Amino acid sequence: MIEQQWFLYMVRTANGQLYTGISIDPLRRLRQHQGELAGGAKALRGKGPLALVYQHAYADRSTASKAEYRLKKQSKAAKELLISEQ
Repeated sequence: MIEQQWFLYMVRTANGQLYTGISIDPLRRLRQHQGELAGGAKALRGKGPLALVYQHAYADRSTASKAEYRLKKQSKAAKELLISEQ
């Protein structure tokens, strides 16, 4: 079985908050978060417009999940630095 490539992504809300997640298709996931498709995160409802500001590819879901866990523990300043370096 071929592993699906996974992405760690960050979305910026209208008020500047950052939401972090993983997906095999970050653009589709953004559309879900924006309400264009079913299945968006409740935490992002009513916080648009949303912008996909960061994405990084990983070989598998496990690696992406571990990276997500680490990133969620980082300060907003550290996340902003990561975004600026992309």
